[in-house]
Amino acid sequence: MTITTRLALVLALALGATAGCGTDPSSEGGGGSGSGDDQPAPLDATGSYAMHSTFDLATNMPGTAGTVVNTIIAATDDRDDPTKWIVDQILAQLPSGVIKSALITSEDFVVGYLNQRLLDLAPDFVPTVVLVGHDFGDIAKRFGLDETLVLTRTGTGYTATHTTVGVHYKLGNQEGDFLLTSYHVANVVVDNVAVTMDSTGQLTIAAHSVPLAYGKLLRLGLDAAIIPLIDSSAHSLNELLAHKVNCQKVGSAIGDAIGFGASAFTTACSGGLVAGANLVYSKIDAIDATALQFGLNGSARAVDRNNDRRIDSIQTGTWSGTLAYGATPTPLIPATFFGERM
Repeated sequence: MTITTRLALVLALALGATAGCGTDPSSEGGGGSGSGDDQPAPLDATGSYAMHSTFDLATNMPGTAGTVVNTIIAATDDRDDPTKWIVDQILAQLPSGVIKSALITSEDFVVGYLNQRLLDLAPDFVPTVVLVGHDFGDIAKRFGLDETLVLTRTGTGYTATHTTVGVHYKLGNQEGDFLLTSYHVANVVVDNVAVTMDSTGQLTIAAHSVPLAYGKLLRLGLDAAIIPLIDSSAHSLNELLAHKVNCQKVGSAIGDAIGFGASAFTTACSGGLVAGANLVYSKIDAIDATALQFGLNGSARAVDRNNDRRIDSIQTGTWSGTLAYGATPTPLIPATFFGERM
């Protein structure tokens, strides 16, 4: 073999060896297995979420709170209730004497007589009061909370701050959200709530207690949601009743029915409507002598929609636990919640 031939053979072998080195995976720096085998980063739920929860409370409301709510609902669910209620308020305002005794004796007759003349005396009163009672029942049953859930990483899990910032009311096809601080009601903040999330995004929120001033929230719903939808110029039950009942005509009708002058009944009617509205408010306000405690624990599905391994939304959430008013806890009807990253 000539020197030229030997040089050509060596060069060919060298070139072949170089080409082979370029295709050998083991020659890669670090000797890794390649990006195709990398495990995805774990899901991260750290951050703040706007949440919305919906409860049915009137069905199994415990203790005095449940009694008050359901009594108010029941007070307007019979055809004769609204008219009898007017007469009862008038009787409460009249001083003892012949006029009051005459009205007490003939109350059933007077209620029937007023019912026959309601289209003239208070054309919208019955449907208005019945609607108030119906809507009040709706906001008690379909009771929504606007909340924030702030998750902070702690070890292998999270610690949450669960804050109630508002209420959501739905009445027919109308619904709205009302910030608590806009109505002089403080946010309810619960710290140090343990939260865990597994690799599939199953989120578990540990048991914690949320104390709410339920009476304030019901009154907010009555004044800010129910009444303005019925009468845009009224912002309280006192104003609504005054707009819907013509006390001068009512006084005259009662006077005609039992043979006494109208003025005493007219005055008693006006005062009675105010007293009646205030009585309703006092019963609602009295609920807050004890806080309504929501004992909640939750589960939900955490979803990463854009595949950046950060949770974007909390879906199909379910609250379970108890409602407690004083010493009378009752099982909470399962409630739903969902959330979106803020």
